[in-house]
Amino acid sequence: MSVRLRPFDVFDAGFSWVVDEPMRRTSHALADDGRVWLVDPIDAPEGLERAQGLGEVVGVLQLLDRHNRDCAQIARRLGVPHARVPDDLPATPFGVLPVLRWPRWRESALWWPQRRVLVVAELVGTAPVYTAGRTPAGIHLFLRVRPPSRLRGMQPEHLLVGHGEGIHGAAAAAALEQAYARSLRDLPHVIAALPRTARP
Repeated sequence: MSVRLRPFDVFDAGFSWVVDEPMRRTSHALADDGRVWLVDPIDAPEGLERAQGLGEVVGVLQLLDRHNRDCAQIARRLGVPHARVPDDLPATPFGVLPVLRWPRWRESALWWPQRRVLVVAELVGTAPVYTAGRTPAGIHLFLRVRPPSRLRGMQPEHLLVGHGEGIHGAAAAAALEQAYARSLRDLPHVIAALPRTARP
């Protein structure tokens, strides 16, 4: 089944493709020295073709256990490893930050220190269902009362999320901090906006 994409979100370390839907499922291609990693990919031909144009795809990274998306199928098709909620990624430029290790919610984030890229699958998002239009980024609805603090205080220059467009430049770190700072305060507004932000 084909998906309709929003315009590509291009930055100096790769790009993201965002499905044009209320949840704005987002996939990323990160490129380093001719190698490309696909992060939480949705099988969209335009996105995958562009990713392969950046270099050789060497791995598929799945950062959230309960969101398989098309990770396994794409990895098999390309003949590359599929790392599912990794604890580390040796021989890559990425560090792994364990965000959640609950029985039904295991999530890792990627930190690329040389490029100051932070990739967050689910804890933080920029889609309207996360923000209700009140902040550039927001905490997941189910985590707003006591959000996991693992990412707080980080200073990314590229904040890439699993739902929504990325935030780049000086605004990235500010958006991450604001998401934490307003997590509980904005909870009633996010809940009230759900009928509007979650509908097709």
